[in-house]
Amino acid sequence: MSNASTPSLVEIPRVTEKKRWLILTHAFNMDGRAASLTITDKIPYLLEAGVEPIVFSAITGIKDQRFPHHQFIAWGPSGFRFDFRHWVANQYGRGLFYKVTTRTVSLLLSPLIAIEKLVLGYSSQWSWALPAFFHGWHLIRAGKVDVVFSVGSAWSAHLAGVWLKRATGIELISEVHDPLVIRKSPNDPGFDKPKNRDARFRHYLENQLTRFSNKVWWFTDGALHYAKLRNPNLNTADNATGFVVMPGAEPPGNAAGTFTHQYTEHLNLCHFGSLAKDRSLSTILRALQDILKKYPQARDCVRVHAYGAPLDPLTLQVIDELGFGDVMLAHGRLEKDPATGQSGRERVIEKMQTADVLILLHGSGEQCAEYIPSKFYDYLWAARPIWGITHRNPQLDQLLSDRNAYLSVSSDEASLTLTLERIWLDWQGKNINQVRGNPIGVDQAVQKILESI
Repeated sequence: MSNASTPSLVEIPRVTEKKRWLILTHAFNMDGRAASLTITDKIPYLLEAGVEPIVFSAITGIKDQRFPHHQFIAWGPSGFRFDFRHWVANQYGRGLFYKVTTRTVSLLLSPLIAIEKLVLGYSSQWSWALPAFFHGWHLIRAGKVDVVFSVGSAWSAHLAGVWLKRATGIELISEVHDPLVIRKSPNDPGFDKPKNRDARFRHYLENQLTRFSNKVWWFTDGALHYAKLRNPNLNTADNATGFVVMPGAEPPGNAAGTFTHQYTEHLNLCHFGSLAKDRSLSTILRALQDILKKYPQARDCVRVHAYGAPLDPLTLQVIDELGFGDVMLAHGRLEKDPATGQSGRERVIEKMQTADVLILLHGSGEQCAEYIPSKFYDYLWAARPIWGITHRNPQLDQLLSDRNAYLSVSSDEASLTLTLERIWLDWQGKNINQVRGNPIGVDQAVQKILESI
């Protein structure tokens, strides 16, 4: 977190009326967390525009000192456990004290969590909406808030926003990070109500947001398209009721743009972020296996690095199967370095800049049509070549193509192998694709929001 104002490269409108914004966001000032960065990066520009924020968040991040920032712990048992774990980690690290206290709390709460899951079946953070609504209602009734701004990732913020809108009539604006409705196939618009109770509630909540938010926006063309299919009220004469904002990212501290790349004895392919069965580095390792048949010398040169998350089960399986223990290197999550004072985010950008090629795994599920990995925007600041492995998202494909990225289709093994071969040959010739165009900053996102509302 930086308290310094970030200079804007675009002209951001001034807010002259309705300046007092109550920002509801479960994640705030959490180092390296995409759900947090998406809102915290906007704050300097909102302040510059004249907004007077009051932030409600969970206790999982660092308390901001620039404006009123109230941190509430979730009232439900599973949400309490989730928030408590992060709070202890922030305060005391993840050593012995963390292990003893969090395991004790989990044990004590387990009967209540079981009852909560049985009765409701919602995701753990749902109950954060309760304190957010309770305290927000009192502020609004006291005349201290002009606009409520709900920000999700965690949908509890949107739930609290809808409750406040319905209870007080205050203006509500909403930013939807991830699709609330997960479709099953390209032919499924998402009309059917899911059997899973959490998914069914998210289906209901999307409809509530489109009904009660004065303005609501999504991060991709695909997400807005399917939201409009499900909610015809978005297709009004006021076409700004629902719109798209590309979130962008900010350069993390002083690290961006300070590194000069050097070719070494290894071709370093680096992935940052979470992994899963449908977003797995195993696809790259299998493509490498095919490359080795033609270029056996690549065995000693190619290294695949994973930062930020444990390896997924499929990747672990392929490592054992192919004997790639020295090829696939897992580095885990980069936290704040107490010795240097570098934040986790600054350490990540430095590692990004040392990469020969940054891997952008999109996934293979239907939700890919509606989201762009947040790491894409960070990758642009690192100014290193990108290998995008995408699925059914023309908007992302165009963004990557415009920036001279290597591009593959996630479900096409031949496409993956051909692209990896091209990267290998380009690396050998010390001629890997250079990034074109400028990074996408957060200033343009704030500009679009303020112009629209």
